[in-house]
Parts: sequence; C-alpha cells; structure tokens
Amino acid sequence: MNVLMCPVCRGELALQHATWRCKQGHSYDVAKQGYVNLHVVQHKHSKTPGDTPESVQARREFLSGGFYQPLRDAIEAQISALKVKTILDIGCGEGYYTDAMQKHAKVCIGLDIAKTAVQRAAKTNADVTWVVGTGAILPVLDQSMDVCSSLFSPIPKAEILRVLKPEGHLIVVTPAPSHLYNLRAALFDEVKLHEPEKFVEQLNDGLALVQQHMVESTFELEQAQLKNLIAMTPYAYKAKPEKRTEIENQSCIKLTACFQIYIFQKIKKQPSI
Repeated sequence: MNVLMCPVCRGELALQHATWRCKQGHSYDVAKQGYVNLHVVQHKHSKTPGDTPESVQARREFLSGGFYQPLRDAIEAQISALKVKTILDIGCGEGYYTDAMQKHAKVCIGLDIAKTAVQRAAKTNADVTWVVGTGAILPVLDQSMDVCSSLFSPIPKAEILRVLKPEGHLIVVTPAPSHLYNLRAALFDEVKLHEPEKFVEQLNDGLALVQQHMVESTFELEQAQLKNLIAMTPYAYKAKPEKRTEIENQSCIKLTACFQIYIFQKIKKQPSI
C-alpha cells in the first residue's frame, strides 16, 4: 500500500530497490539506518531543524524508564479500538509512541522534522515507515490516512484535513492543566496552568471532538532522570539557570504528569444542493 507523496511534485511514491520514486523522476534513497528524507531543501528554514541531538537523547533515556508508560498504553488502546489500516504520527521524535501504534495498523508512518530523532527512531521498529519531513507539507497522499496523531507537536490543520480519509480521526495529546506542576513551580517564579482546551477551539472547523480523557502518571525521579526530563522539555532553556541547577542537585523528587487526550473526527462534507 503506497501512501507516501513526493514533496516536490506531489505525485505517488513507490519503493524500488531501496529508493522511493515518483513518475516525474524524483527519487529519495532509503538511508542505511532505515529511514527516508523527504524534507527537501526548498522547504527548509534552517540547516538543522527540530529538536537538538541532546534533547532527543535525553527524551529517549527518560522514556525508556517507563515513566510515561500509562500514556503510551492509553494511546495504544485508542488506536486498537479504532481498528485502522493507516496511521501518520506527526512529530514522532525517537519513536516511543509510534512503535506502540504500529502494532495496530497495516501501514504506520513516523514523521519528524529532526533528522537525528528519526535516525534513532528507525532503530526501534523496522515495520514503521520512518520519514524526515515537515508538517507544512505532509508527504502522504490525499485522503490516505485513517488516523493522524500529534503528541506534544504542532498541528498542521489544513494538511491533516487533506490527508485524512473521510471521517478519519486525529489524536492530539497535550499537557493537562497541572502537568508537572511541582517541577514548574521549582523552575519558574510564576506558574501558569496549561490550557489544553485551546486546541479544541483551534480545530473545531473541519474536525469534531468525539472523545476526551486525561491520563495521570505519578513517579519518583533520581537525579539523572530528572536532568533528562528537564533537558527534553522547553524548561531547559526557559528556566533561570540558577533555579535549574538548584533542582537538578536534588537526589530525588516526586512528580505527577497529567496528559490530556483529545480524539477528533473529520467532519464529512455535505453535498451542495
């Protein structure tokens, strides 16, 4: 099942001897690590877009500790219940959640703009089609996806509506209001609650909210994992250095992560009279 789209001419890509090709002659080789780079130079706004290698490594080490396993399980259960064939995980990072999604679909694509992240992701599951690409032009064909997911990532609404099948679903995961509140209180002079409902307002034209629920995960972190958690978040550069140093010197801390999961469905257009 070919669903990848050439980012230059927007034609269908077919895999031929470790190279993705379109009928117009554009070609994209599969790297030795097992991914394909469809982020063409004319769509780049910086030399190395996306997360830094340090952030990717920190996230990989933190997630391997199982601290966010309840969220991964909840996402996997949702995908399983939808009984889908094709999934596009937008902003897949190093592939922690994409790996779980793949078990429940015939075609699973993990997409991220950060090449370093996709290189690492490609080592986790060879049955996922790993792609370096941008949400500005999702490199998949029109109406080819049963599910798009955006977990703590940008939500390119127009592109998602283009690639979703009629009545396809979008899964959005974002921090719930009190997500990591104790950590943020230690890092910042003023703590504002997250506002996940803003995503509902942004997506209500073309997508209908059909389900929502929150997942909580409470855990204790030792110093090394606390440093990884901070390094993988925007807190790493937003917090004052002295506050970050102070909390990272703690030997142990208890935290509660709170995640808001939204399930949207593409609104079926009514035929014009």
